[in-house]
Amino acid sequence: MSVVTGALPSGPGWNLKATLYHAGVKGVGALDALGCKVVAMRTVAVDKNLIPRHSVLFIKETVGLKMPDGSTHDGYWYASDAGSAIKGKRIDLYTGANAGSMGAIKGVNLASLTAVKVGDFEGCPPG
Repeated sequence: MSVVTGALPSGPGWNLKATLYHAGVKGVGALDALGCKVVAMRTVAVDKNLIPRHSVLFIKETVGLKMPDGSTHDGYWYASDAGSAIKGKRIDLYTGANAGSMGAIKGVNLASLTAVKVGDFEGCPPG
C-alpha cells in the first residue's frame, strides 16, 4: 500500500541491485562518507561515478515501509555514503542500529530497485 498521493516521481533513473547495512558491523561507523551522521532508512551508499553524492533519490519500492519512529516511509533516500563494494549499478541501504533493523525491508526485492534522482541536498541530509 502506498502512502504517496498523486503521481510518483519519475524520470531518468537507474535499475539497481541493493544490499543492506547497519551499525555494529565491521567498517560501519556513525558517520557517512560526507562526515554526516548516518540516518536509518534514509542514508544510501552509492558509487559516486554513477550517482553523485548529495543526490536525493526516490526509490518507489520502499514507499510504505515502516520507519524506526513508527511512521511510514515516503520513498526518499539521501546519497551520502560510499562503500568499497558499491560499484556500478549497486546501492547499499542503511537500515539502523542493528541486524534487527533490516526486518523493515523484508519482502522488498533487493535484486531490482528503481531509483530516480529527484534533487540535491547541501551539507548533511536531514535526519
